[in-house]
Amino acid sequence: MRQTGFGTEGASIRWTEADGAGPARVHVHGLGAASGPYTAHLSLDPALAGRRTLFVDLPGFGISDRPAGFGYSPEDHAEALAAVFAAAGVTGAEVVGHSMGGAVAIVLAHRHPALVSRLVLAEARLDPHLGLLPGGSGITAYSEEEFVRGGGFEATLERVGWLWSATMRLADPVALHRSAVGLDRATQPTLRAMLESLDIPRDFLIGASSPDIWDRARLTDAGVRVVTVPDAAHCLMFDNPRAYAAAIAGG
Repeated sequence: MRQTGFGTEGASIRWTEADGAGPARVHVHGLGAASGPYTAHLSLDPALAGRRTLFVDLPGFGISDRPAGFGYSPEDHAEALAAVFAAAGVTGAEVVGHSMGGAVAIVLAHRHPALVSRLVLAEARLDPHLGLLPGGSGITAYSEEEFVRGGGFEATLERVGWLWSATMRLADPVALHRSAVGLDRATQPTLRAMLESLDIPRDFLIGASSPDIWDRARLTDAGVRVVTVPDAAHCLMFDNPRAYAAAIAGG
């Protein structure tokens, strides 16, 4: 396990690594998740083995610290992730971001282009104001006070089911709420506009059982390769890990 400081409160962001050669691959988890449980098993797949791979837990999640004064927006998370790259000596990495992690990866590539050579976005969040969609977390229906101290966190754990709650219950409730609110807020420029403007290989992975990505044609016109992963929904790495690994390697 490794760590480095981020923010202004003396907090640390932590990650684990698998040894290997070539440009680093960096996994960034989604809302309420953690990189180890969600992606560490992928490093043994023959399609992905042999690369130096970092499994990063964003602030407030997994094994990383959870400072009370941190903003937990996509921009805040991206700057903490940039600190990991600096401490690990990583540039020109392939960044694999799932859901919220995809949003963070887009901001990282937009703000720090030297750090990212390819983006692989697994059902990444591209558009604001989606927090109350069916199947979503519903976290933004609560105020921060209601979520943290008024039963919202506990109700959410009950609602989302065991797979998501297995790691969500370990997250800091403040970080979880602020991260969800940050995703629902429109960035400037928007995440979609950032993604379309990048001049690097960009793959967007979507499970065959998931709703199609909104405005797919606009993404493909901008050079984003959209790949459908068979027999999978939002949690592609659990539903069909072999096909997910093959899609990551396919770029």
